Amino acid sequence: MRNLLRRIFSGIVYILTFISAVLFSKESYIILISIFGFLSIWEFSRMIKLKTYASYLFFSILLFLMLKRQESYAVVVILAITIGSSLFLMYQLFLKKEIGFSNERAKLGISIRYVILAMCFLVLLPFHEDRFHPYLMIGILSIIWINDSFAFLIGKNFGKNKLFPSVSPKKTIEGFFGGLVFSLIGALLISKFNVDFSMTNWLIIGLIVSSMGTIGDLVESKFKRQAGIKDSGNIMPGHGGILDRLDSLLFVAPFVYLYINFII
Repeated sequence: MRNLLRRIFSGIVYILTFISAVLFSKESYIILISIFGFLSIWEFSRMIKLKTYASYLFFSILLFLMLKRQESYAVVVILAITIGSSLFLMYQLFLKKEIGFSNERAKLGISIRYVILAMCFLVLLPFHEDRFHPYLMIGILSIIWINDSFAFLIGKNFGKNKLFPSVSPKKTIEGFFGGLVFSLIGALLISKFNVDFSMTNWLIIGLIVSSMGTIGDLVESKFKRQAGIKDSGNIMPGHGGILDRLDSLLFVAPFVYLYINFII
């Protein structure tokens, strides 16, 4: 009972902190996600035993340049690299062998591809048409949390068929589709109150968030399984580390950014 209460309390603190930063100002959002970025890099570095501090410097410089030059062609190139890296991680997820990073250079490379590039687009995600859209970010966060909650509830109560037992034994196909259906319902409701995009666009965003969020969770689970650990950290009692809370959102961010800034 004590562990459940601790989990609920830390979850509420995390959600309220995230939402408050989004709604207060664009500066508070950038600061919070930057802090989350440094914590995620630290947790992932421990996970893969990366000893260099170059990843923190690379994240700082890249994020600063991307925020200053959001409309530049360089951001398009970085987005293409990020999407390509995410697709490659998806491919490696389905391979039975481990994701290889045998030396410090390879470990730095996987840290950049998995955490740093995606984190930069998480910072940029609510910026659209030269304006900061806080309720766009609230909508995406809501879909993420709806997907995670209903995937867990339906999987726990009705799940019989394992989704990816070699990486995450508790996830089920029933839970995945349950999370997807309720994510689309959530996206439909959000479209009634948020006029940033049409109902169709919100439904597509819901589809991207649910599917890519689940894959992001599985990718992090594979890294943790390779490292022989249950959680990326212990900064959030009952939940694990910051990377455990952001794994879905990190994988979602570049794909949703691509959709809302280039496809729509």
